[in-house]
Amino acid sequence: MVALALVTSLLWGLADFGGGLLSRRTPALTVMVVSQSLATVTLGTIVVATGAWSEAGPRLWCAVAAGLIGPGAVLCYYRALARGPMGVVSPLVATAVAVPITVALVLGERPQPLQYAGIGIAVIGVLLAGGPQLRGAALQRRTVALALVAAAGFGAVLVLIVQSATTVRGLLLALFVQRLCSVAVGGGALFAAARRGAPVLPEGGRRALAGTLPALAFVGVADLAGNATYALAASIGPVTIAAVLASLDPLICALAARGVLRERLRLVQAAGAGLAMTGTLLLASG
Repeated sequence: MVALALVTSLLWGLADFGGGLLSRRTPALTVMVVSQSLATVTLGTIVVATGAWSEAGPRLWCAVAAGLIGPGAVLCYYRALARGPMGVVSPLVATAVAVPITVALVLGERPQPLQYAGIGIAVIGVLLAGGPQLRGAALQRRTVALALVAAAGFGAVLVLIVQSATTVRGLLLALFVQRLCSVAVGGGALFAAARRGAPVLPEGGRRALAGTLPALAFVGVADLAGNATYALAASIGPVTIAAVLASLDPLICALAARGVLRERLRLVQAAGAGLAMTGTLLLASG
């Protein structure tokens, strides 16, 4: 379970980094829709090949709900980033982990005392790894509200993914349905943006977009695979622990920026990384 949850954080962190990098030249909504569309086609092929259609049942409504909530959460996240500094917005959105933890505790999960300590330390580490701006970061209430709505949305998606299936083939179908709904909602928003005259293509037009398709496919598939490994981790072990370990993606994103873009880690991010790893060790040893 620990290994699956850590793989989830790696996949989500790389997807976040890749999506953020691509969004510097291509509108973020286009990046989301195209990357998710490519992932949906890939997963659809797997669903047909494995006969996962036979797993259809009432639980799929959880996947539909996740697919409808996800794009709204992403949109709130992007709008919050546009209004306020990333060093404040990102840690606020990272509080999404509180949703699955709270639900799991309400449903009766009771981690060991050492694991409670690990959860607290790891969550603080994740918040600090986002590079919070501790000074000069005055925000409008609307920006804070958008970030918290995004966090609630992402947290709800984590809960719904776990509830959407009980078998591996059922999970494949649920993730396909989720992505199909997300693409439909995102595609509608993209069409509306184009009708308003907003830019939906990068500089260079369709040819430039075609050149980024491999990278977009990686982002979409990595995010999708992260959802799958998280659902498997949460089904094997305590959700409280799986959710915390899977939420280390801001740290992965920061390390990727350090390695690829040569961005220097701030002192607070380095401290957050240390706390996150300490919390991970406590959770794994509990």
